[in-house]
Amino acid sequence: MPLNVVDLSTTEDAMHARVWQLHIRPGKVQDFQNILSSLVDLAHRQVGYRGVLALASGNSESPDVTLVALWDSLEAIHATENNLFLTQAIARFLVCCEGLPQITEQELLASDLIATSARAKA
Repeated sequence: MPLNVVDLSTTEDAMHARVWQLHIRPGKVQDFQNILSSLVDLAHRQVGYRGVLALASGNSESPDVTLVALWDSLEAIHATENNLFLTQAIARFLVCCEGLPQITEQELLASDLIATSARAKA
């Protein structure tokens, strides 16, 4: 059975991701999860927010975490800079993470997650 991947790179309004690299301080994983949960609640109020993945590697007590937050457009991502959502997120993560997060913006080229989500809603 062929993989049903949605190609998003050819659309005029391709989805984008804000990708965060963080390192959680020892013993702060639960704090991180609570902060992420509160930020997801706020993110759902932002125009264009689609969801987030949190991936951990390394020591389970002090993991390296990659967050991939999906947005409808680059404009939606930039709007969070103007309304202080991004600033609030960084400030909250400083409580449980070492140093400032590394944050990049990337275009989503293809996703099976989007195809799976669309099939589930049909």
